[in-house]
Amino acid sequence: MGTPAHSRLEGRLAALPPTFTTTQARQAAISSRDLTALTTSGDIEELSRGVYRHADAPATAHLDLLAVCLRAPRAVVCGESALAIHELIDDIPTSVHIAIPRGTHRPSISYPPTTVTQYAAETFSLAIERFEAAPSEMIPMYSAARSVVDAMRHRRRFGETLALAALGRYLRREGSNGVRDLQEIARDLGALSTIRPSIEAVLA
Repeated sequence: MGTPAHSRLEGRLAALPPTFTTTQARQAAISSRDLTALTTSGDIEELSRGVYRHADAPATAHLDLLAVCLRAPRAVVCGESALAIHELIDDIPTSVHIAIPRGTHRPSISYPPTTVTQYAAETFSLAIERFEAAPSEMIPMYSAARSVVDAMRHRRRFGETLALAALGRYLRREGSNGVRDLQEIARDLGALSTIRPSIEAVLA
């Protein structure tokens, strides 16, 4: 890029965060045609429909998570994706797992592959943490304890083996504090009677 017009475009692009949406670009006076030109020139990369990232942004293994969370800003990373980030399972999820409050708009995201689960609105915000998916880029994700409890109470969907493996690894890592946290979250989710026997069996 060497023309004054391109220099102005680069200046506008530099004002955007490392990962940004078409809406953010438009607010920075970057048109759809500009985005196409920037993608063709290699200045940016399109991660998902309407989500872009600077080509010189710091490397991260979590581009799919960033893309999905920008596409669905009310969603929270959950399920196998959260368990994998918390290093409670060895499986590599084949899709990004997100939760949304029951009764709200269900996002339709074909790429990256995305699994959407609806959680009860009254407990949706329980145990949400912020995960740094890339330097200075945070996304919402359920805590390790919440993720384990969710896996146990939805064992039919997660699979018994995966849920119990996550529970066992969590308890070995967190010890007595982990037992307390699991029980508190399970109680808040109305699942204490479901998870308590499994905790006792792992600790026996």
